[in-house]
Amino acid sequence: MNATARLMTIDELSEELSIPVATLYWYRHKGSGPRCARIGKRLMYRRGDVDAWLNEAFETGKAS
Repeated sequence: MNATARLMTIDELSEELSIPVATLYWYRHKGSGPRCARIGKRLMYRRGDVDAWLNEAFETGKAS
């Protein structure tokens, strides 16, 4: 599997997690959301970083 197959846009992540895009931007602003990178004009998320963020949220009881 190539690296881009594991990337998702903020819109895709929003849909997958049922979290508004604005909330994901807020998490990024606070530095508390999943790691992401700006690639061109898009924010891209790696599947592994999203999974790690979710695992931490379940362990601590906090998603933000």
